[in-house]
Amino acid sequence: MNQTIVSLKGVVKSFSSADGAPRVVLDNVDFTLREREIVALLGQSGSGKSTLLRIMAGLVMADGGDVLYRGQPLYGPARGISMVFQSFALFPWLTVQQNVEIGLEARGVPAAEREKRAEKVIDMIGLSGFEGALPRELSGGMRQRVGIARALVVDPDVLLMDEAFSALDVLTGERLRDDILELWEEEQISTKAILVVSHNIQEAIMMADRVLIFASDPGRVRYEMRVDLPRPRDADSPEVRMLVDEIYAVMTAGRVRTGKTVEPLRLDERLPEADIGLMEGLLERLMDDPFLGHADLPQLGEETELTDEELLPAAEALALLEFVLLEGGDMAVTDLGKQYVAAEYDERQALFAKQLLKRVPLAAHIQHSLLQDPSGELKEEHFLALLRDSLDKEEAERVLNVAIEWGRHGEVYRYNYHTGMIQLPEADEVTPD
Repeated sequence: MNQTIVSLKGVVKSFSSADGAPRVVLDNVDFTLREREIVALLGQSGSGKSTLLRIMAGLVMADGGDVLYRGQPLYGPARGISMVFQSFALFPWLTVQQNVEIGLEARGVPAAEREKRAEKVIDMIGLSGFEGALPRELSGGMRQRVGIARALVVDPDVLLMDEAFSALDVLTGERLRDDILELWEEEQISTKAILVVSHNIQEAIMMADRVLIFASDPGRVRYEMRVDLPRPRDADSPEVRMLVDEIYAVMTAGRVRTGKTVEPLRLDERLPEADIGLMEGLLERLMDDPFLGHADLPQLGEETELTDEELLPAAEALALLEFVLLEGGDMAVTDLGKQYVAAEYDERQALFAKQLLKRVPLAAHIQHSLLQDPSGELKEEHFLALLRDSLDKEEAERVLNVAIEWGRHGEVYRYNYHTGMIQLPEADEVTPD
């Protein structure tokens, strides 16, 4: 077995809620990264994947457990670990050459050596001729190449990639991913191991030797899959498609209706951030040829050209509202879902409202609170304060925004964007039971 580079044992990380109480983001995480392997980490937004990467990079300290780099405790940024961010994170006033050199400059590397090493990696990553360009003069794909070159120029043992391709269009992301894999396979880079955080299931299968799926609330590894296929891999091969199906099955077997099981949600549940128009369009597409009410999720993604980041939340939301069943990576329209597709707008709205109040405790709590208040309206801050007891500020706002949009669609309540007030609808607007 190859030598271990990074090891996490029982790692715990908490952040403070608004009332000062700790909110556990990572709980008892065990993870090992070994030489000559690429590991991909998949999971929902807010599951703690990026926090885990920052702990491994030494940018954030764990509250508990052990974080070891080459067998030694990690107490701060490690010289052998580099990180590539989704947002490119370039200095806009520096040229490509200067951006790539900046890490070497921080380490006290002499100017002549900095220039030589930067030119080598700039050429290797496909940016020759752009050394003097500013970031604003580059495409998104080229800017991310600069970010990767800056990470590689310091000859890291470990390369951490946090959604490094997600801000790029599909073709550019695939081309850049393939270039990184070619450098890795041909050992043109000194990097001994790569950890990739991704939302793209196929990307994870195409790149990784192991795929880990992270659970949420709190974040922890709940599934591991080995990918024993030689690279480069064919995305259309039966072997790759089978593994993609397996990951879809695992990722949709969460806290929603799967098979005949219905698990109750909590008031502060992380609601899937799904657009209602997309949800309705997906239901309607499922009822058409060739699906006729039942679809394999990867095939559905291809047919609709939806990314995993769009498809999975929409599928989870539809399952939450009991319009579909999710099982084994497949999605089947329920009788309720078929009724919804066949209905006129008003009937759809009433059905949506009924399922929302039945299945989403936060929406039911908002309606009940408004009914109890003499004015029939309350500030959104009233509900944000409740959510912040267990969620951080950003996540609390996201969850409430989803509940507000879904409630507005079902005319369960209204929202005034100017005043931040959530209000009961007028009597003649109330959706019937």
